[in-house]
Amino acid sequence: MTAHELSLLTTRRHLFGRAALGLGTAAMAQLFGEELLAEGGATSPGGADLNGGLHHRAKAKRVIYLFMSGGPSHHDLWDYKPKMRELFGQDLPEHVRDGQRITGMTSGQKTLPVCPSKYEFTRYDNNDRGVWISSLLPHTATVAKELCVVHSTFTEAINHDPAVTYIQTGSQIPGRPSLGSWLSYGLGSANQNMPGYVVMHARSKHAEQSLFGRLWGSGFLPSEHQGVLLRSVGDPVLYLNNPPGVPREGRRAQLDALAALNTAQHERFGDPEVLSRVKQHEMAYRMQASVPELMDLSDETEETFALYGEDARTPGTFAACCLNARRLAERGVRNIQIFHRGWDAHGNLAGEHENQCKDIDQGSAALIKDLRRRGLLDDTLVVWGGEFGRTAYCQGKLTKENYGRDHHPRCFTVWMAGGGVKPGITYGQTDDFGYNIAHPDGTPMRPIPDKEKWIPGTMHIHDMNATILHLLGIDHRKLTYRYQGRDFRLTDIHGHVMHDLIG
Repeated sequence: MTAHELSLLTTRRHLFGRAALGLGTAAMAQLFGEELLAEGGATSPGGADLNGGLHHRAKAKRVIYLFMSGGPSHHDLWDYKPKMRELFGQDLPEHVRDGQRITGMTSGQKTLPVCPSKYEFTRYDNNDRGVWISSLLPHTATVAKELCVVHSTFTEAINHDPAVTYIQTGSQIPGRPSLGSWLSYGLGSANQNMPGYVVMHARSKHAEQSLFGRLWGSGFLPSEHQGVLLRSVGDPVLYLNNPPGVPREGRRAQLDALAALNTAQHERFGDPEVLSRVKQHEMAYRMQASVPELMDLSDETEETFALYGEDARTPGTFAACCLNARRLAERGVRNIQIFHRGWDAHGNLAGEHENQCKDIDQGSAALIKDLRRRGLLDDTLVVWGGEFGRTAYCQGKLTKENYGRDHHPRCFTVWMAGGGVKPGITYGQTDDFGYNIAHPDGTPMRPIPDKEKWIPGTMHIHDMNATILHLLGIDHRKLTYRYQGRDFRLTDIHGHVMHDLIG
């Protein structure tokens, strides 16, 4: 580039940006360096006390998020409502719905027939806050004593794409950083040979909704913080292997030359994204050695495969993803997410949910047991849930043997385990129809809860994300990133930490 070309590209913004880069970095190091070291060196990989956290001492070092995309039915899995059986097929009372909106898929129905679950429920840990679990989840029932089950989760989004985007990024509008990217940005990586955020897609017999890369993307954060997708077919990561004829030494020389060019470019313009690309290139080079070792399950015992089930031997199954999640946790990956699609049961819930539960039940329970026996559960937060729940009324034809349910954002169930949450309890409750969040006496909350003011016994999805960050040592109000003149955060201007769930 000639001097003339450089002068044309150097705008006033570039000039001030370059000047501020050095001064700002020095000032930040002076202001925050000692604080971070005092807190345990959260961003220092290898040997750092990961429980130091960023803003306060953390209870968890990592999070494993099991995301059931499509909206699992809380009615048929977790939220036991025996009174609904007395009203089978009757029209949902008007005072229960109370004018709340419904989707276009059921708005044309003449009636909204009450649809009780066909499945039996058992209460585990016989106490006032014991956990009810459906017969669809027999393996999960064996770890009931580890679960913190929240029945009063709610959201405003009523359709899949905005709802999944909302719970993953804190906004229904695409473009914001994901939860894992915020964690990577705040806490850094504990293993220089593995990314700080890893995503897996588990196979499903009912994969309906698409999952977009923006759900684990970094948004406006530096791209080094985006999730890395591990694939079950071919190379675990795209382009993991060098092309034919390119030796590892040649790749190393190529990256060194590219890094020198990028560094020079950064010195001219001060664009932090240039350095992010350099870091990504280096991470990719190290992953060429670390990822094949991660995916090689030959060192796992027969006892472990018996725990996870035979499906764990087949790449891409939910059980195999759960086993890999434990291996990633052992290797210092802070944020691990498994997406399992196909929970959108509008017309054949019995057939679809039974298959879905067979896919995820043993793997979910095995993951908790495996983490516990290896001493990892106490500092690993496991989260299970979808983007919303399902309706108390039937969509389409209702029979006692099969039925469908529409989307329902006003209340649904999420559970957490390990990582500092109280085990073996339920939190919050819904009315007799599982339609509205309820007061302790069972009466529906009026007005309907919203995200503006937290009400004890409720958990908005912003509250859930705030709590996840808190357990990992982050104050959700302080983890911000300035973009287009505004300080953004995962929980926007909302969110309350659910201290009632923390042990």
